[in-house]
Amino acid sequence: MRITTWAEYGVICALNLAKRTELGPVNGREIARQERLPADYVEQILLRLRRAGVIASTRGARGGYVLAKPASEISIRDVIHASELETFDLHCVSHPVEEERCSASHSCSIRPVWVMLQQKIDGVLQGVSLADLLHDEPTVRERVGLPTAAPASEKVGLPILETV
Repeated sequence: MRITTWAEYGVICALNLAKRTELGPVNGREIARQERLPADYVEQILLRLRRAGVIASTRGARGGYVLAKPASEISIRDVIHASELETFDLHCVSHPVEEERCSASHSCSIRPVWVMLQQKIDGVLQGVSLADLLHDEPTVRERVGLPTAAPASEKVGLPILETV
């Protein structure tokens, strides 16, 4: 599984808005400049986040984007789902190997594993809010159940396969 550019940029943009809640609306070009992201990508992602109700927009000279609700009420799953349009692609549904073989009426011993993985990933992402990410890395590591001091050889990631 990979986190796509759409998903990562979506989280970066939403986190930018969470950090500046008290400052009022900000336009997409300013978010792109602050985060050093391509402005075209940012505008498209902000549109997706707005359509999903994660952020709200206002027009006018002082217009721009703000979070639609408090950062503590917006999960990373909400942001990724809005940015990417899904958090985990069930490949057998979106890109079936063969129509009959991958249909819901056909018994497939692999499909339950992918469904379980999707549920675990969604559960972990639902359990982390934008407000959680407003802290420094050691605090976030602790909140998601990782050791606070990671060995240099350890890849950083969430423990998605542990019992949630």
